Amino acid sequence: MRRLALPFAFTLALGLAACSTADAAPSSPAEDPHAMVAEGATLLDVRTPGEFSSGHIEGAVNIPISELGQRMEEVPTDHSVVVYCLSGGRSASAASMLRSHGYQVHDLGPMSAW
Repeated sequence: MRRLALPFAFTLALGLAACSTADAAPSSPAEDPHAMVAEGATLLDVRTPGEFSSGHIEGAVNIPISELGQRMEEVPTDHSVVVYCLSGGRSASAASMLRSHGYQVHDLGPMSAW
């Protein structure tokens, strides 16, 4: 029984450490989404128009993830992009898509992280 407890405790500690770093402040000002937007980054909301109209971060541009591939030219290429959605799944997909087209992207994840 003792042998199982140690690996479980170790695994639990690693998991808790990973969770605590996800909520930590960005490691540098360049990774701070507020600072990035203040310096001119595009704030991109990839939720649906209905979700966007029910509330969004001030200054955000709405391009739903389902339309991003066809509307990529609407996202400026001369500065960074901070992307978000409701829970983080769509923003992760959008960030990956944008990065593959050469954009500098910060994935905020869920809007609540703002």
